[in-house]
Amino acid sequence: MATRTVAAAGGVVWRLHDGTVQVALIHRPRYDDWSLPKGKIATGETTLAAAVREVKEELGAQVAVSRRIGRVRYQIDGARKHVTYWAMRHLGGRFAANGEADAMQWLSIGKAHKRLSYDVDRTVLGDFAATPPADSVIVLVRHAKAGRRSEWHGEDDLRPLDDVGRAQADRLVAFLCCFAPARLYSADRTRCVQTLEPTAAALELTITLEPAFADASYCAAPAATQTSLLALAKPGKVSVVCSQGITIPALIDRLAPGVASSDTRKGAAWVLSMVDGDVVAADYYEDAVR
Repeated sequence: MATRTVAAAGGVVWRLHDGTVQVALIHRPRYDDWSLPKGKIATGETTLAAAVREVKEELGAQVAVSRRIGRVRYQIDGARKHVTYWAMRHLGGRFAANGEADAMQWLSIGKAHKRLSYDVDRTVLGDFAATPPADSVIVLVRHAKAGRRSEWHGEDDLRPLDDVGRAQADRLVAFLCCFAPARLYSADRTRCVQTLEPTAAALELTITLEPAFADASYCAAPAATQTSLLALAKPGKVSVVCSQGITIPALIDRLAPGVASSDTRKGAAWVLSMVDGDVVAADYYEDAVR
């Protein structure tokens, strides 16, 4: 008989308190344990969306996701459980006792390590602590699908999204909202702007045109495009940039040379976690719009 697999997701929710990083732990009365907030993925829900939802339900917290910490696997109640965790900066909200958690605590990394009930959670916390928490985040999105260039008879700069691309742009909203962006930037190409328009409407943000993020600009002056991107890495800020298929992989190669592949599908995204203007993690989301 095949072993049942349970997929779940959660977060290491952190804040700075008097200059010290603190993380949030919850007490679960059902098990009388202290753990990181997590929960099962609902049918049709993405792993990332589940992580943010579970954190909100258990902690009452609004968060800004940054890097993907990783996945842990263990056996419980005769099933194989897989839990994927993200680092999440605490933005606000108030804890209220609920069916899953009757208490929570903010603790330093060292104290949290001692308070956690399970080694698997200590492993996740150790992985979180091994990299400084991001002080800024940049999400690089390749524009959604815009049909074939050969079938568009106008200027290529004006080529719009096709029906598939517009659906991708709509689905990007939920993904991008997980990172709580405050600023949206786009290459000066119609298909790039249209990719961000649903997100701009949902978050009531304006889209700033930045010609440096277009492929033509990158090919003419790669260093200038890189400088324009890194200028967005302001402490406490999350920015989304929509660009094209030459620029994004090239920037990933320059800024995060350790990644296995910088290939980027249309509608996919890279999340760059930054500390003091340097990339400390680069996470690819090919399924950002699935």
